[in-house]
Amino acid sequence: MPSSSETLLLSTILLLLTPPIHTASSIINKTCRDTCGTIPVKFPFGTGFGCGHPDFTRYIKCTNLDTLLFTTGTGIYTISSIDYTSNTIIVADPLMSTCSSMQNSGSFSLDKASPFTIREENIFVLLGCSTTSPVFDSSQDLCDTGSGSRVCRGLYSCKGVSGIGLQQNAPISTCCVYDDDSGYGLDLPKLQCSSYTSVYEFGDEGDPMKWKFGISLQYNDSYYTKPCKDCEASGGLCGFGGLDQSFACICRSGMNTTTNCFGQGYAWSGSLELKVQIKTIIGGILLSWVLLFVKRR
Repeated sequence: MPSSSETLLLSTILLLLTPPIHTASSIINKTCRDTCGTIPVKFPFGTGFGCGHPDFTRYIKCTNLDTLLFTTGTGIYTISSIDYTSNTIIVADPLMSTCSSMQNSGSFSLDKASPFTIREENIFVLLGCSTTSPVFDSSQDLCDTGSGSRVCRGLYSCKGVSGIGLQQNAPISTCCVYDDDSGYGLDLPKLQCSSYTSVYEFGDEGDPMKWKFGISLQYNDSYYTKPCKDCEASGGLCGFGGLDQSFACICRSGMNTTTNCFGQGYAWSGSLELKVQIKTIIGGILLSWVLLFVKRR
């Protein structure tokens, strides 16, 4: 029968061996991943509900086909790339015209309350516009008639213009490089234009086949907080849970915590985990000594 001092020593060792406990809110949401297809998915984005920041959940989703989608009131668009350094995403509208293929397009707009804006570098071009279109109202000054003329001539030189009922190298009087600084989009029926395209990078300006077509969006990155950075440093993914959508660190062990994933059965790393490892080693050595001492008695 161990003495009281031996019992106290055993209790101390067991305390050393006990890993730190973090408050667990729920089992991990299985839709939370750090990639969607070939695109890395980092905070503030997520691959499903409960992943990333709640303000982005309604806009960004990953399908079962591993396609990352961007949703607005005007449609669902494929995200072709994300640049986390410049806080930009490139989305592709399947109905948007390009040099190789032009067709009647829908509108594109952003919710003004959303954390996204259209980048200034993005060039919207309206094609096949009516001569009575408000974009040609001289008092509105909505078309760039300087460098925009070169862009229109380049697009109207494409064979794809036949898709919107125009001949190759048609007069550019129905084309407008849209110079609206609202930053939220365009309404094609209101503007009386049959199609639009968007160029986010020209490359070889003289060859429209080499232009990069897509919509470049800037997102608000002010959501990236210290708790999220600590969570990511511990191998977790930042997310949210509960009715109040409060911060949750989603661990790969299958648990969510309100802090980080250290001690949740995942990778032992970081200064905090080094201390835990040392305590565990010391505790194991002391436990071996006590067991050996008790056995000899």
